[in-house]
Amino acid sequence: MNIVIPAERLAGEHRVAATPDTVKKLVAAGHAVTVEQGAGLAAALPDAAFLAAGAGIAEQRQAMLAAADIVLAVRMPEAADAAALKPGAVLIGMLAPYQNPLLPQLAAQRVSAFALELLPRTTRAQSMDVLSSQNNIAGYKAVLLAGQFYPRFMPMLMTAAGTVKAAKALVLGVGVAGLQAIATAKRLGAVVEAYDVRPATREQVESLGAKFVEVPMSDEEKAASGGVYAREMSADFQVRQNALIAQRAAAADIVITTALIPGKPAPRLLSAEAVAGMKPGSVIVDLAAEAGGNCELTRAGEACLSPNGVHLVGLTNLPAMLAADASSLYARNLHTFLGLLLTPEGLKIDLEDDLVAATLIAHQGEQRFGAAARPAAANHDKEPQHG
Repeated sequence: MNIVIPAERLAGEHRVAATPDTVKKLVAAGHAVTVEQGAGLAAALPDAAFLAAGAGIAEQRQAMLAAADIVLAVRMPEAADAAALKPGAVLIGMLAPYQNPLLPQLAAQRVSAFALELLPRTTRAQSMDVLSSQNNIAGYKAVLLAGQFYPRFMPMLMTAAGTVKAAKALVLGVGVAGLQAIATAKRLGAVVEAYDVRPATREQVESLGAKFVEVPMSDEEKAASGGVYAREMSADFQVRQNALIAQRAAAADIVITTALIPGKPAPRLLSAEAVAGMKPGSVIVDLAAEAGGNCELTRAGEACLSPNGVHLVGLTNLPAMLAADASSLYARNLHTFLGLLLTPEGLKIDLEDDLVAATLIAHQGEQRFGAAARPAAANHDKEPQHG
């Protein structure tokens, strides 16, 4: 197959969908690999490294895409790039299926598009789970950003001039990003507590040395929150939840929020009133900023101060800030996923494979995800993302 890796055009997106290591494996399997000139430079991967691995380097983006059998991308290509793809081409990446306006176009062009955010959280899918690999990086970077804006030390320090107290960190949402944030904050010496709507995460939180804070729940609410993914809860529960979070945030120096609901705006966990109750100099890093924010005052893509001096950090796409390792992990995820499609006989899209079927959002002229999906694929619209 002719596999191509375009440079990412989205502002601030420094990752690349392949590395010399994955290119070498694809070339060894008999595939031709072409990388757009400069695609890996921001991830510390120069063109010479791809050439040494056996890839070709292309200067003409549209011609490269038009000749592709398989396109490996980080984000959804622009409309003009998508239009260049030939019928039967395969597009694989994080294609934002819940907000992707190009789905009808991809279907009309008979492109087979795979959105890897839709991979189910199963043991078999772990090695291709792009959300887990990238959210792990985001959780780590969130703590480093908090340390950048926090005007004090994070660990307790005993000095000749006196003792400095350890920072208190509160992590809201105990998915992959939240767990990494807890672990990183602990390594840097903070006193950490965490909250998640799922009581079952208590054991994970405590295993990392943090304290789990919990909203009292009825049996019905416990049943609703017992799954792998966070769900929307009742209005009464949200009132109790927000009161507890406001109380804990007021005592915290650093708050990191990670809560997301698939296909919907991020749940509001911190109101303007809760922020007003926090200490001057404290920091909120909102990892849900791109989905509307867990904090009412978050501005996506910005870092600003609240009227009472709380740092509100809504910077987005934190994995791209660590582009070298983010690209390395992401490229391995994609290479593993390609193993489901590439056989000795060529490309095979097996709709009986649960991972293939879950991620395939357009195929053979049909849109398979969203409101326009055919009935047989309508259940895909309810497939949860995970963070």
